[in-house]
Amino acid sequence: MSNGSKLAFVFSPQGSQTPGMGKDLYDNLSVCREVFDRANDTLGFDLSSICFSGPEEELRNTEIAQPALLTTSVAALRALQAEGFSPSVVAGHSVGEYAALVAAGALDFEDALRLVRRRGQLMSEAGARTDGTMAAIIGLPSSEVEKLVADAAGTEVLDVANYNSPEQTVISGQRSAIDRACELAKERGAKRALPLNVSGAFHSRLMAPAAEQMEQELAKANVKTPETPIVANVVADFVTSPDEIRGALARQLAGSVRWVESVRKITDSGCKTFVEAGIGKALVGMVSRIDGEIEASAVSDCASLKVFAEAHRE
Repeated sequence: MSNGSKLAFVFSPQGSQTPGMGKDLYDNLSVCREVFDRANDTLGFDLSSICFSGPEEELRNTEIAQPALLTTSVAALRALQAEGFSPSVVAGHSVGEYAALVAAGALDFEDALRLVRRRGQLMSEAGARTDGTMAAIIGLPSSEVEKLVADAAGTEVLDVANYNSPEQTVISGQRSAIDRACELAKERGAKRALPLNVSGAFHSRLMAPAAEQMEQELAKANVKTPETPIVANVVADFVTSPDEIRGALARQLAGSVRWVESVRKITDSGCKTFVEAGIGKALVGMVSRIDGEIEASAVSDCASLKVFAEAHRE
């Protein structure tokens, strides 16, 4: 399954970060060590030690978590490439889209790193200014979640943030509206309505100021035409020009992550083998629930890389 066959690389979302991330790759593979060293130099602080040792509280901080995830994802990407694997299509969930753009050749790693560092800062600032949060609604179709969002919002901001799988949809908005929506979800038969431990109402209209500022940052960024097809999650479609990419990245902060549609767009292109490059298996679980015929694997360390390589080597 290497070198041009139908293989999708997908990249992990925020929430996947955990102390120890990337350490095994760093310790054992020079191509991965170079990624972490470049991140430290670009950011001007020791991101590697936070990734490897924590503390967990610091790694949960949005403005640290996002560059940490990007760096670990790109390290896993380089490890896969060193084994001879290259994607036919790429995508990333929310911040994971920046790693996908690196994989597609549309962003240099250092440029992506500076952008996600700024993105995390802007999202943190917007979260601090608004009393917003998020919740996962499990066991209701997304169409029912859309209805309960409309019914629970009242005069407050409440939006669908992430369409993660047919049975899991994340909502985002003002805290009191989230509380009402969770109660309503339970009344309407949801298996769970789970408040999330986040610092803001990400992917909602409460992030609009951050999106506007991010648009200005992206206007200055050196975005290139992708060499590998990439599906942007805010439009659930292929983006092919630098301007399309900039627009999708800016809209993404306050818009919905349309992950279910994005995965289906990838499978419609003929790709049924996915590998999540980064940390954890969040996307492996999501894509498997979206389409049971997808073969999904995760590569986050040397052991999982070896398993994947042995299973997919031509």
